[in-house]
Amino acid sequence: MPSELVDLLFDKQYPPAQAWREYLELTQSECAEKLGMSQPAYLKLEASEKPTKATRTKLATALGINEEQLDC
Repeated sequence: MPSELVDLLFDKQYPPAQAWREYLELTQSECAEKLGMSQPAYLKLEASEKPTKATRTKLATALGINEEQLDC
């Protein structure tokens, strides 16, 4: 795991989806567009503390990562 990502997860205590998005230098709007939803709707998905499997799948798709990478 890249040190920049670790810093976002543990030092800044970002939720995994937000940490990955920022590490990948994507905006919420870019991720929302990939999923065909509004930015506020994407923000709710990203902020989920215990996302469902469906939510995790959506987040991973938007970020271009595997679902397992959200297990931080």
